[in-house]
Order: sequence, then C-alpha cells, then structure tokens
Amino acid sequence: MRNTLTFSDHLRLIDERSTALRAAVAAAPSLDVPVPSCPGWTLFDLVQHLGMGRRRSAAIVAAGPADAPPEKSAWEDGTGAPREREALLAWWTESVERLTSALREAGPDRGCWTFWGDSQSPETSGAWARRQVPEIAVHTYDVQLAVGAPQPLPDEVALDGFDDCQFTLCSTDVAWPHEPAVVDYHATEGRSWRLRLSRDGALAARLGVSAASDDPDPDPADVSARGTASDLVLFFYGRIPPDSPRLELNGDRHVFDQLIAWDPSV
Repeated sequence: MRNTLTFSDHLRLIDERSTALRAAVAAAPSLDVPVPSCPGWTLFDLVQHLGMGRRRSAAIVAAGPADAPPEKSAWEDGTGAPREREALLAWWTESVERLTSALREAGPDRGCWTFWGDSQSPETSGAWARRQVPEIAVHTYDVQLAVGAPQPLPDEVALDGFDDCQFTLCSTDVAWPHEPAVVDYHATEGRSWRLRLSRDGALAARLGVSAASDDPDPDPADVSARGTASDLVLFFYGRIPPDSPRLELNGDRHVFDQLIAWDPSV
C-alpha cells in the first residue's frame, strides 16, 4: 500500500495534532510539570522547543531552494517563548500558523533545503509538510504522558508517519558500519516495511502481498518488529523500549541496538 495522504491532508493533520497538543498543555496543572519521555524537560521546555522548530521550518519553506537553512534571525527574535500559560499557548498557535501559511503559499512542489538530502524522500515543501506531522504528534504524546493521559497516535498519523520515518530519517547512502542486515516492521493495521542495511547505506521499501510491492524479495528478515502503527512510531522515537510488551520482536535483537545507536551524520 502506497502513501495516500495528500499535501492538504498533511496540513489538516498539522492543525489537528497542534490543537491536541494545545489542549493537553492547557489541562496541565503547571508548565513546570516534568516530561518523563524527554528527561530534563518541563512542559514549557517542550512547547518552546516545538514552537521554535515550527518557526524554523516555516522560514526554510519560505526561503525556497537553498544550499543551507536561513540564518537564525529569520525565525527567532531572541526573546524565546513567553512563560505565562495563555501567552505561551497563543505563541504556539502563532508558530503553527506561520508554518501552515508558509506551506500553503509554497504548495507541495517547491524545492527547499532539507537535512535529509541523502535519503529517499524529496527535498520539497511537501516533504517538509509531511515531516511535521509525526514530529508534532509524538510531542503531543509526550505532553499527554506528562499529564497522565497518554493516547495512541491516530491511525492515519501513525501509518503515514512511520512510512515517513523510514524513507526520510532511516534511508541514507552512508555506509552501514556493521554486518549487512534486513529489518522488517509490521503494523497490525496491515502495512509492512523493510530496511536493508549494507555498505550501500540504508534502503527503505514498502512490503506487501502484491507484485506492486517495493521489495518483492522473499528473503527473511534478520530481525522484525510487529505492533500497532502508533507503537512502531513511538518505538522509533524511543518512547517505548524494544522489550516493551506492546511490541513483538523476532530475530537478532542486537541489530536493533546497532540501529538505535547509529548516527550516519557522524
């Protein structure tokens, strides 16, 4: 099954997850509540981090084709986020509006600087829109967890988000520094992915029962993980550990340890 979400869908989901985050922050007893999934951070720290990231993304999209991201002065005025709750929530809303306005103006096909130039994903404003959704969704989960009311990521967010994680964040032409390996992920909602790790880098593919699969190779995986799409995303982002009872792992789990520790940018 291919990605079927459109640019408009991604804009809609940015708004939906941003609203959910705002609601969770508004319901918290204090902005000083610690976020257990982000050690050392409070709710204020998380919102400031996420808001600054959306402002930076907006500036990148607005700049169009470039060899480097805009200077910090293009998206940050040096004052940071306000510490009073209502002002912080208004600042967060404005951060998201900056992002969605820049994306709408650009449309899905404008070329942009990206940090994923060595991946299988395009370097476009549409890819930036897609990338925002799991970022905001996972941090929404973080806030919900901090206030004692964690919720799974919505199915369409999680399925599209995990696909994006594989093709944008995992795939690379940087050589894998260990023995070649094949990693499979299976979402209980009916979608599967394969990541091939070798001297050629990391190559992501969608798996399926039809001949339209990206990778019809029947070779078995060295290790696999099965769970809901939400739990696969949370596993990818380190929110649940490999030994979580919410995941079913089979094969050589050491490959997951190597993959988690690998930073191709170094």
